[in-house]
Amino acid sequence: MKLSFLDPLFTEPGPWASVYLDTSRDIDDPDRAIDLRWRHQRDALLAQGADRATVSALAEAVGTDRSLPGPHGQALFAAHGHLALVEELPEPPVRDRGRLDVLPDAAPLAVQRAPDIPYLAVALTRGGQWPADEGAADEGVDEGIDDRGPGDHVRVVSATGRWPTGRVSPGRRLSHQVPIDAWQRTAPQVARELADLAERDRAESIVLCRDPDDVWVPGVLVNQLPTRLRSRVTVVDDGCVTGPGGAAGPGVLEEHVGRVLDGCLSAADERLAEDFLAQRARHRRRSEGIDAAVAALQRGQARALLLTRGARLPECLWLGIQPPQIAMSAADLEAFGVTSFREEPADAALLHAVVRTGAELIVLPPDRIPLTDGVGVLLRYRYAPAQSAQ
Repeated sequence: MKLSFLDPLFTEPGPWASVYLDTSRDIDDPDRAIDLRWRHQRDALLAQGADRATVSALAEAVGTDRSLPGPHGQALFAAHGHLALVEELPEPPVRDRGRLDVLPDAAPLAVQRAPDIPYLAVALTRGGQWPADEGAADEGVDEGIDDRGPGDHVRVVSATGRWPTGRVSPGRRLSHQVPIDAWQRTAPQVARELADLAERDRAESIVLCRDPDDVWVPGVLVNQLPTRLRSRVTVVDDGCVTGPGGAAGPGVLEEHVGRVLDGCLSAADERLAEDFLAQRARHRRRSEGIDAAVAALQRGQARALLLTRGARLPECLWLGIQPPQIAMSAADLEAFGVTSFREEPADAALLHAVVRTGAELIVLPPDRIPLTDGVGVLLRYRYAPAQSAQ
C-alpha cells in the first residue's frame, strides 16, 4: 500500500496533535456523546502542552462526518494552528485517544486503511416499480419506466470504492431501473457503463450481489461484460438483494464487499508479498523481525515494510534528524556518529521512516505470513553491507 495520503503529515515539523475519536451515530443523542468524547481528548491535548489554536483547528473538524450511518470514527491531525488531515475510519477506534508528539500518531490510520483494494460493487434487484424520486440523486437513473406490477422491473445499483474505507469514503454510484422485458436489450449498455466505471477506478474486484432464485438477470449482465472483467466477478448469492431500502442502500453494498475481500491483499501487495517470500527463502535473517526491518530502513534499502496485525513492536525506537536515522537504541545511532536523536513510539517511528524513505506498507492478516515479531521487510536492492546512518 502506498502511503502518499499521509504526505500532509510529513511536510512540516511537529509537534503534532493527533486524535482518534469514535463518531458513530447509531446511538441515542450521538452529538452529545461525540462532544463529550472530544472534550476528554481536548483536555488531554491541552494537558500535554498543545496550543489552543491547534486544538481549535481540530475542534472545527470533529463530527463533520455526521452524514455517515452506523459505527465509524475519525482520525484528525493538526500542527501549528492548522488542520492538516481528516480521515474517516471504517471502524471506530478501540479507545479514543489524543496525543501530542514530535511525530504524528498515524500508524493506526494506516493500518485501518489497509489493504486498500479498489472495487466495484453491483446489486441486482428484481421487483415492482419503485417511487420516481427513490434514488433520484443517483447518476444514470433510467427514466424509461412504466407502471407495472411486482417482478416487472430490474434495478441495478453500483458503487465504486476502496476496501475497507468504501463505506465511509464512497466513490461513484450509478443506478438504473429497467422494465424486465427490456433487460435483454438494455443489459449491454449497462454492462458498458459498469465496465467504464471499473476501468476508471481500476477495480481489482467486482462484487455482484443477487437474489439466489434469480440466475437469469445477473447472467445476462455478466455475459455482456468484457472478458478481462468477468474473471474479477464474485457473485454474492445469499438473498441479500430484496428491494428498495434493502441491500442496495448506502453502506450495505460495502458490507458484502467485505465478505469477499476480508483477508485479501491488493494486487500490488500480493506481488510484493510474493517477492518477499522468495527473498526470505534466501535471506531469512535479513527479511524478518524488527531488527532486520530497522537495519533495512537505516540503509534506505526497504522497498516495503510488512506488518502483521497485532505485531509485537518494542515500546520505542530512536530517530535522528535524517530519514534513514532510525535505530533500536540511542547507542546504535551514536555508533554511526549521529549526535542529535530522540526516542519515539515504535509504530510512529517505523511509519515515519517508511514514508520518508519512499517505502510501502503491507498489513497482513494474522495467519497469512508468520513473521518474527510480526514484522518483515522486502529489500529494494540486493543485500549490501550496512552503511552509516548519516
